Amino acid sequence: TKAGRGLHGLVNNAGIASVGSFAATSEEDFDLVMEVNVYGPWRVTKAFTPLLVASKGRVTNIGSLSGTVSTRDLGVYSMSKHAIEAYTDSLALQLEPDGVQVNIIEPGNYNTEIGSNAAQRLGVETRLADRSRFPEPDDVATAVVHALFAPDPRRRYLVVPNQREAEVIIRKAIEELVQLNGEQPFSYDRDALVRMLDEALQH
Repeated sequence: TKAGRGLHGLVNNAGIASVGSFAATSEEDFDLVMEVNVYGPWRVTKAFTPLLVASKGRVTNIGSLSGTVSTRDLGVYSMSKHAIEAYTDSLALQLEPDGVQVNIIEPGNYNTEIGSNAAQRLGVETRLADRSRFPEPDDVATAVVHALFAPDPRRRYLVVPNQREAEVIIRKAIEELVQLNGEQPFSYDRDALVRMLDEALQH
């Protein structure tokens, strides 16, 4: 504001993980994950919304594959990233009339310190701590640049290092669709579902 440039974009990137079962997770650690991963983006975005509206800027949230695919040992983390999925969609609808575009980057497995930081904080040993076998997150950074500066940013950016991770996330989305559609009074048959998919692919 003092420099007179305003604010074009906000990237909500900070995040921490928790490892272990729900039963073994302390209330303090549960609260900490939610404070950083859910309350953090909400508070920061709320604080900067007037500047973003003034510039018709952008908000980019960093989600995760865990926002769609929940695993046994990352339940609390997955809960927080599921929340960011909902937050992104609602925020996009709220800010669209003001010309602010909102999107989410959903990275797969990359070499970061999130696992080792969690293990150190919790004082546990876990296979999830060492992520050096995964590639550096350069593709994630590239997606963020596109989300912030491209004339036609996407709502969601799936950024994964290999085909297997892409298949896992797409199959999970299809599985949930089938579960939602199954054995309820207003189920759609296969032909109707295919038509819906074709319509969605045209957008």
